[in-house]
Amino acid sequence: MSNKTKTNKTLTSLGIILASLGLTYAPIPGVKQTVIIVSGTELEEPLQELETRFEQEYPSIDLELKFQGSQDIVNNYIDKKNDFTPAILIPANAQILEELNNRWKAQNNSEPFYNKPKAIAKTILVGIAWQERGKILFPDGKFSWSNIEQAMQQRNWSKIGGKANWGSFDFVTTNPTRSNSGQLTLNLWAQSKNNTLNSPETESLFSLIKKSVYQPPRSTDILLQEFISRGANDGDVATVYESVALYRWSQAKTTQGQPYQIYYPNPTIETVATAAVLGQNINQNTAEAANKFIDFITQAKQQEIFVRYGFRPVIPDLNVSSVPNSPWGQNIPGAMPNPSVTIEQPPNSQKIGEIQRLWMRK
Repeated sequence: MSNKTKTNKTLTSLGIILASLGLTYAPIPGVKQTVIIVSGTELEEPLQELETRFEQEYPSIDLELKFQGSQDIVNNYIDKKNDFTPAILIPANAQILEELNNRWKAQNNSEPFYNKPKAIAKTILVGIAWQERGKILFPDGKFSWSNIEQAMQQRNWSKIGGKANWGSFDFVTTNPTRSNSGQLTLNLWAQSKNNTLNSPETESLFSLIKKSVYQPPRSTDILLQEFISRGANDGDVATVYESVALYRWSQAKTTQGQPYQIYYPNPTIETVATAAVLGQNINQNTAEAANKFIDFITQAKQQEIFVRYGFRPVIPDLNVSSVPNSPWGQNIPGAMPNPSVTIEQPPNSQKIGEIQRLWMRK
């Protein structure tokens, strides 16, 4: 065989190899790149709007949105309970991703994320109450964990200054084994009593809450939709994210004929929805498409969409009151662009684990 023939065969073989690699790692012309995103339910509406806008700008990328409670996002991924392969996870805060990172590394000899997770939107934990009942429970207009605890102990509105026909006192929060807002609620409540999580007083508090909260919902937005649709007979006070409280306030006014009041616990906790591109079971092109979406939604125009849905931006110098159709400009009772309360960071993954274990033991 001549040297020329050998050279041609070698080049042909290399061409076949490169072509096969191209089929593996490069998108086929005319075929859309699918990126599956799993997010907390509190982001459902803004992400659906952003999905449409992104696909118009990037027609070769097809986004597929799925929504779960923030703790479920971690558990379902670690335990391989999903029947799909996610490319992006967006739980309510970075601490949830820290938990995923720790659990993944304990079980696998690899990094869970393609690159460093990125903050996309912020909100804080607030309380809401139907206005007439909020005036009785918080007579000075300030949110109070101790007042809620006393109302739970008394059980009936007639015993705490409310009307007899209001019936039982009903507090609502999400399931802390499945949802971040429930975890933040229990953390702040225990903190308000100056107790550690392992104290007898905190154990007694958690027991009271668990007995009082009937079938806690798995996610914050589901909680609020049920709170609104059922009305005051099934829920008097709840803890939710400020974002969903602002966004769904008009629905409460329409459905129940009365608005709820927003209250800011002092201190409260800021939670930063954070997006992570996964490093497992997706190819490089899918990861790059996923990163394009995350970069897209952190740009100023897209951050304004988050503001219209009640979230606070992660970019500096964007005034929430100046954004067109901002909920902070709609005279929502109690809503404050700059609430005069202390805003703390969420508990770390170790403390969240302690909260969950204590809740499950009660």
